[in-house]
Amino acid sequence: MIRTLVVDDDYRVARLHAVSVERVPGFACVGEAHSAAEARAAVAELVPDLLLLDLYLPDEDGLALLGSLASPTRRAPDCIVITAARDIEAVRTAMQLGAIYYLVKPFGFAQLRDQLEVYRKWRELVEVGGEADQSRVDTLYSLLRAPAVAASSRRGLSPTMAKILEVIRRASGAVGASDVAAQLGVSRPTAQRHLAELLRRGLIDVTLAYGSAGRPENRYRLARPSTKHD
Repeated sequence: MIRTLVVDDDYRVARLHAVSVERVPGFACVGEAHSAAEARAAVAELVPDLLLLDLYLPDEDGLALLGSLASPTRRAPDCIVITAARDIEAVRTAMQLGAIYYLVKPFGFAQLRDQLEVYRKWRELVEVGGEADQSRVDTLYSLLRAPAVAASSRRGLSPTMAKILEVIRRASGAVGASDVAAQLGVSRPTAQRHLAELLRRGLIDVTLAYGSAGRPENRYRLARPSTKHD
């Protein structure tokens, strides 16, 4: 169970977020704090795994709080920033301080749920421990970016394509058409047809993998955000 602390100066909003956390399997809200002082005391007492952190607190900026939580003897909790602050400098500072994600208010339960589920998968991969090859590193980074896939690209997806996209999103690495077909109970040609459409829409990427027989197979993963500049 991922122990989560909600930090928001608005009591009503904090309660709403706490209830939302409890609705997501694998998460438990262990407390609510409404100021930086309360949050700092709650972190020390409750030792949460994750903070849902608002930046506008009455006694201290949330980013200052986040930057102060780590110590030589204690790792700071992971953090998802939840705030109305939209300035890029705040986003940049949050990233530099190690925030897992940055959700801009207002947002719906589905957005929070999706991010929490991605975080849970990311955490599972991290807790395996051991060494990380480049493929595993890529997976860890791509997981955190998964909810940012443009909503407009998802419009008009058939139910089967939506399910295939979810299979790929939840996978720990690239998957093939056979993997997708087996999980969804559809034929391989059907899976391939829908994968081709998802690829055309830019929602997934494809690479070639060579099996023991030397025959290459298409392997799919979520598309990475474009690095091109206009």
